[in-house]
Amino acid sequence: MPMNIALLGYGTVARGVHRILEERVPDIHVARVFCLPQEVDSELKTSDFQELLDTPGLSALVEAMGGIEFPRQCILAALERGISVVTSNKAVVAAHFAELAAAAEKSGASLMIEATVGGGIPWIHNLERVARIDEVSSFSGILNGTTNFIISQMRRNGAEFGAVLAEAQRLGYAEADPSADIDGIDVWNKTIITASLAFGVDATHEIPAWGIRSVTKGDLEALDAKALTVKLMARGVREAGRYAACVTPVILRNSTMEANVPDNYNIASLTGETIGTLKFYGQGAGGDPTGNAVVQDLIELSQGYRPQYHLGSDVVWEPRLLTSDWLVRSSAPLRASDREVVPGYKAIRAVDPVEAHAIYQRLLADDPDTFMAAVPQDLI
Repeated sequence: MPMNIALLGYGTVARGVHRILEERVPDIHVARVFCLPQEVDSELKTSDFQELLDTPGLSALVEAMGGIEFPRQCILAALERGISVVTSNKAVVAAHFAELAAAAEKSGASLMIEATVGGGIPWIHNLERVARIDEVSSFSGILNGTTNFIISQMRRNGAEFGAVLAEAQRLGYAEADPSADIDGIDVWNKTIITASLAFGVDATHEIPAWGIRSVTKGDLEALDAKALTVKLMARGVREAGRYAACVTPVILRNSTMEANVPDNYNIASLTGETIGTLKFYGQGAGGDPTGNAVVQDLIELSQGYRPQYHLGSDVVWEPRLLTSDWLVRSSAPLRASDREVVPGYKAIRAVDPVEAHAIYQRLLADDPDTFMAAVPQDLI
């Protein structure tokens, strides 16, 4: 049966959704588009959200604006009227997942979030499927195509960080203000969503996170000399009623699959009791992969699929589950027990990510170029 939808926002993702629907899914029709007043150039578009919400026969709202508070109000307003919502906005879901899920449950509408994590990878869908049967004991992954593109290009071409960032911006992988990507905020939001689904919790915002802003060509060359590299990774683990999660640069052997993920691609892994370890690989940055994920949600919605989110388990936060060693380059003074493992780098032993984050912040205060990465295996 044909379905009428509205688009909230008309940026790269929403335009990609519109094009994919027109070219490939004629039964799903864009009946209204919300945009800024200066962008209203046809009867299809409006800058009045209430007018958009009152569109006759509206079945679903696609929210692709970004930001938190205004999208939250719009999503809640739609859900309360029984209008299902498909969103690619990981920031609003991470900040208000439990509230939005409860509103959908109360009204009987659907909240669909595939496009919030992993671009075109069907990560959320498969995580939900595994969690129906198994206890998910861990997840990890490269969940930001922009930072992976930067590291990949720096390694491949021997380029400096700034030059590759500028290229990422030119290609549309990075925003004019790249902070959300290179400082780990984007992956932090995705990790909150992933941990919530994987472990059945309303994941706390105390999850520590930092990014790759300080990674240099010299760091990559020094690591490569030892057959190692660094990637920005999301990690989470559950054990005996406890869970932990974090977002940090992580040292990897060059022989691993994750170390060799190129350009704007993502890889996400999970481990379940009966399914074992699964890995999902695909493009993680760009309008088309994310638009594809939105359209997949719309198709499932048109077929009657309604996800159920269970975020009320009694699993408790315990960051010591992710205790590891850490490799550090900094001109700031380190504690006496730190030892140099390669020229210019030292190791901090057996520290959980919350304590590591506090150490990193202290080092940054003295040396803004400090580099610090987790070493989850006995590599140094």
